[in-house]
Amino acid sequence: MSETIIEKILSRHAGRPVRPGDIVDISIDARIARDFGGASVVKNLREHRLPVEDVSKTFFTFDCNPGGSDQKYAANQHLCRLFARERAINLFDIDAGIGTHIAIDEGLVVPGGTLVSTDSHANILGAIGAFGQGMGDQDIAAAWAFGRVWFKVPESVKIILKGAPPAGATAKDIALRLLREFGAAGLLGLSAELCGQAVDELDLSARITIASMATEMGAIILFFPPNEAVLAHFDKLGKKYAAAYADADAVYSRVVEIDVSDLVPLISRPGHPEDVVTVRDVAGTKIDSAFIGSCTNGRFEDLAAAAALLKGRRVAPGVVLKIVPATRRIWKQALDEGLIDVFVEAGALVGNPGCAGCAEGQIGQNGPGEVTVSTGNRNFAGKQGRGSVYLASPATAAASAVAGIIVTAADIPATPVAFSGGPAPAGPTRPPRAKAGAPGAADAKPTRVRGRAWVVDKDNIDTDMIFHNRHLAVTDIALMGPFTFGNLAGWEDFSKKAVPGDIVVTGSNFGAGSSRQQAVDCFKSLGIAAIVARSFGAIYERNAVNAGLPVLAGDLISSGLRSGEEITVDFVTGEVMRHETGEVFRMAPFSEIQMAIYRRGGLFGED
Repeated sequence: MSETIIEKILSRHAGRPVRPGDIVDISIDARIARDFGGASVVKNLREHRLPVEDVSKTFFTFDCNPGGSDQKYAANQHLCRLFARERAINLFDIDAGIGTHIAIDEGLVVPGGTLVSTDSHANILGAIGAFGQGMGDQDIAAAWAFGRVWFKVPESVKIILKGAPPAGATAKDIALRLLREFGAAGLLGLSAELCGQAVDELDLSARITIASMATEMGAIILFFPPNEAVLAHFDKLGKKYAAAYADADAVYSRVVEIDVSDLVPLISRPGHPEDVVTVRDVAGTKIDSAFIGSCTNGRFEDLAAAAALLKGRRVAPGVVLKIVPATRRIWKQALDEGLIDVFVEAGALVGNPGCAGCAEGQIGQNGPGEVTVSTGNRNFAGKQGRGSVYLASPATAAASAVAGIIVTAADIPATPVAFSGGPAPAGPTRPPRAKAGAPGAADAKPTRVRGRAWVVDKDNIDTDMIFHNRHLAVTDIALMGPFTFGNLAGWEDFSKKAVPGDIVVTGSNFGAGSSRQQAVDCFKSLGIAAIVARSFGAIYERNAVNAGLPVLAGDLISSGLRSGEEITVDFVTGEVMRHETGEVFRMAPFSEIQMAIYRRGGLFGED
C-alpha cells in the first residue's frame, strides 16, 4: 500500500496501516512541556493522579521567558523544576534555548520519529522528516502519562519548487513565497511535502526556517525528505533512525508547482503573515527597531548572514537592533567565531537564547506605535508587542537596521535615514478589564443546546485575538472569561455581554496560531454552549475537543444569521435550526471520540 510521509510515520507509530481520515492512537517518541504550558501539564498530572510513562522520553524546556522576568513565569518554572526533581524528568533550563531546536540538535527525536510539545511550532520537526505537533496542556499531560495520543490522519499535498532561487533570495523568502501562495488557511488541516532541486540543496537551517512557518499556512506540518546532510547530523550523534520517504505512487489531494527561479526578497506587512509583498514595495518605510532570532531565524547561519551585513557598520541612530540566538550552542558558536563582537560593535543588543519577542517578557517585544522588522513567524496584532511588525529575512532585517528604513541588503544607502521631529504616532490602547466571572458549567451534558447566537463574521481569528499572550500565565479557568476576544477589534467587550448558554458563530480558520489552551478555556469560563465555525485551526480544534467544549464545522454566516437570533445545535445529528426562519442546516456531527470526551467532561473526565 503506497503511503505519503505522514502516513508512513503514523502507520509505524500506530502499529497498523493508516489512511487520511482515520483516527488512531500513535506512540510519541519525545514529549515536551515548556515554561508557560508546563505548569498546567503538571497540574493535570497531579489532579488526575497520573504517572509519567517514560521519563527518558519526557522533557521540560524553558524557552518562553528564560529570565523569569515575570513573576508568574518564574513561579511556573520553579513548579516545573520541583516536579522534574520529584519524577526524575529531563529538564533543559533557562540557559538551553528553544525546545524544538534542542530536540533536533540533541537528537531527542530523529527522522521518522514523533514529537509533541506545548509549542505550536513543534511541526518545525518536519525539517528533519519527523512528525512534530503543538498541542494543548491536556494533550501533553496525556502523552506524558500514557506515551500515546489520538490523532486524525490528514490528507497530504505535494509542493514542487521549480528552479533555483537567485542570489539575494533566502530560505525566509521561500517561506514567505509559500505564505503568499497559500494564505493563512490554504493548507488548513493538511500535511505538505516539499520537493524539487531547490529543496534538495537546502541545508538544515534553511529547512527549519521554512518548516517553522507551516502553522501560519494552517498546515499540520510541512515535511522535508531528509537529505544526506540531515542524516549525517544524526549519524554524528550516534542515533539510529528509520527515515520516512513517500512512495513513488503515493496519493496526494493535490500537487502544486511554485517557480522560485525569479524569487526576490519578500516581507509580510503588519498584522498578517500571509500579507506578503516584495521588500521594494515597502522600501523607505521608517523603522524604530529590528529583531533577529526566534525559532524561524535563530540558527547560526541566520546570525552569520546578519553579521556579514553588520560588520564595519553601525545600527542607524535611534534604531534598536535585538538579536537572540535559538540555543546556547548557537550562542557559543557565534561567540567563538566573532559574531557577537560584530553585533556589539554595530550597536545591537544580544540576548540569552530563547523564543524572545514571540513570548511576552523577553527582548524583542515592541511598544505602541513602534515599527519593527522581525525575522519571527507571526506578526498578529499584539503578538510581538503593541506596535507594527513586518516579517522578513535576517538579511533584510539587518540591512533595514543599518539603513533606518526598510531596504533590501542590496540597497543599503550610504547614509542612514534619520528620524524627523514631531510627536510619535499613537498606538493601540489596552482594553479595560472586566471583573472575573465564574464558569457557567452545567452538571448534565446535553447533546442539543439552544442559545443566542453571536455572529463574529471574520476569518483567521487567531489565538492572540481570542486570548492575548500577556495573560498566558493565567491558569485558573474561572479567571479567563474577562479576557475573551480582548484583542479582537470590535469585540473587546464581548465578555461583558455574553451570558452562559450563548453560541459563537464565526468564519474560517477560527483559532489559528498558537497552542494556548486558554483560547479554548476562556469560552468555558463564560459558559459558551458551542462554537460553530466554517473551519478551525487544527490545534485549536483538538484543544476544544479535549476540553469538552462543543465545536462544529459548518457555514452559518452565509445564511444571513444575525447576532441575537436563537439557534439550536444538535451534536448527534449535526443539525442546526434557525428559529426565526425555521431553516435547518446540516454539518458534520460529533465524531465518536469527540462525543465520548464531551460526555465525560473533557479528556480527563470520568467515564
